[in-house]
Amino acid sequence: MLDGKVAFITGSGAGIGRAEAVLFAERGADVVVHDVNADGADETAALVRAQGRRAHVIVADNADVKRMRAEIAAASATLGPIDILVNNAGISGRYLPLEEIDEATYERMFAVTVKGAFFCAQAVLPGMKARGGGKIINTSSDLAMTGSRVMSHYTASKTAMMGLTRAWAKELAPFRINVNCLVPGVTDTDMPSEEVKTRYAGVAPLGRIATPREIAYACAFLAGPEADFITGQVLSPSGGGAIVGM
Repeated sequence: MLDGKVAFITGSGAGIGRAEAVLFAERGADVVVHDVNADGADETAALVRAQGRRAHVIVADNADVKRMRAEIAAASATLGPIDILVNNAGISGRYLPLEEIDEATYERMFAVTVKGAFFCAQAVLPGMKARGGGKIINTSSDLAMTGSRVMSHYTASKTAMMGLTRAWAKELAPFRINVNCLVPGVTDTDMPSEEVKTRYAGVAPLGRIATPREIAYACAFLAGPEADFITGQVLSPSGGGAIVGM
């Protein structure tokens, strides 16, 4: 359970992030809800409060480091120091072949996925170290395990998240900060097209795509006390689409 914990979930205005925020609240956590979409963030915050937990909303681009540092400080002042960081924010690769990925598209992908996660982690570390522990969960993709015929910029950014996980797990272990990586497959959110959902369901060993709630269960496990002796690992709730050993 997550009683008394404060969780910060980026990109939690919809989809997987929203499911994680609601489940964490059900399990006793207060939640810092972040998104670039104000309406979505407010809706998630209302769902958190409906569980009897507190919510603080951040509406910002997570790649804006200065703004995010200030917002995280304000959230910590309101709810208390952050115990759990879920780097969930991401953007679609739009199934672009290599020749069609221009510099701006490439840089935006890495800014949101990698840079945003990197500096959000940096911002919450002092509080985690001071309290003697914490949990960081990075979100990758099964494409980082299997590769993709298109979206190489997306695949590369998600692979970087696994690299950060392994490096941070070793660096932060002396401070009792666990760092793990969640690797979902195609999930029933607004990001994949219906064509992609249908195609993935046809080849996934379990014969369907995931619900956001199923991804949230895996995330909550990594955030909870059951995973206190797990760090630097990859957990893939992908219906067998990526078989990674955990």
